[in-house]
Amino acid sequence: MLNRRSVLLASLAAGVAMTSKAHARAAQPATPINFDVPAHACDCHTHIHGDVEKFPFFAGRVYTPEPASPEEMAALHKALHIERVVIVTPSVYGTDNSSTLFGMKARGATARGVAVIDDKTPESALDTMHQDGFRGIRLNLATGGVNDPNVGRPRFTAAVERMKARGWHVQLYTTLAMISAIKDLVETAPVPVVFDHFGGLEASQGLEQPGFSDLVALVKSGKAYVKISGAYRSSKLAPDYQDMVPFAKALIAANPDRIVWGTDWPHPDSSRVEGRKPTDIAPLYQIDDGRLLNQLPVWAPDADVRKKILVDNPARLYGF
Repeated sequence: MLNRRSVLLASLAAGVAMTSKAHARAAQPATPINFDVPAHACDCHTHIHGDVEKFPFFAGRVYTPEPASPEEMAALHKALHIERVVIVTPSVYGTDNSSTLFGMKARGATARGVAVIDDKTPESALDTMHQDGFRGIRLNLATGGVNDPNVGRPRFTAAVERMKARGWHVQLYTTLAMISAIKDLVETAPVPVVFDHFGGLEASQGLEQPGFSDLVALVKSGKAYVKISGAYRSSKLAPDYQDMVPFAKALIAANPDRIVWGTDWPHPDSSRVEGRKPTDIAPLYQIDDGRLLNQLPVWAPDADVRKKILVDNPARLYGF
């Protein structure tokens, strides 16, 4: 008997849109890719939500996502013509990176990981993570409302201090206000700094919104990378997010050597919804990743620049 997962995988392989009962998400991608994706292209921001019995969620999480398997992700990337992947541990696992490692092992040498740690994580564990392909840690200063610079600054400083000896990068999921508050620390950081999802900007606020110029300056100076990922988190103009064009172009023009791209698959919804408890299933956002990738030539019309974004910059940052 066909279950939700087998239906989804079959439709993924066929590259057609399909849904099944029990709030199954649409097959990806619904739209075929309309440009030549360079060899060794990398999706620099994904998550794996493994079998909850094998990979239980963190009790203190603020949402509970639907499952998302390595097989589903591999089928998506085959359709997108993407070879490499960076898997990031989401907040729902706390400091347990085992689901991310599970996904990385499924992809072998074409995968890298970004871990979540705390001050109790021993250096020996980081050594093992490095051998397994982890190349950075993520600080989440957005989900759960951690937006106080008095909290963010010392957390960032502590993370940089731990990472500098091993050359890992520090990735931040945060807001433009926080970026402005830690700009001086980023400018002197001895490790690469990576900002998720366009730095948390709000497209409706325009290019002059507070903090965007600080983000552009950090990118221009080479002190920070930005993931032009998760456009739907900054824009309300689905499905092509036209209001993101000026932001993407401004960041790329500032320094094309410090831009990477990602799907943010499987598109978890961490927002607070009235009446929804953290333990209730939060349906994944229904995003057409083919249409999302097709925006890259709009943002970066030059094929050489796209190769930097999809291949060269990830290879440098993640050590492929």
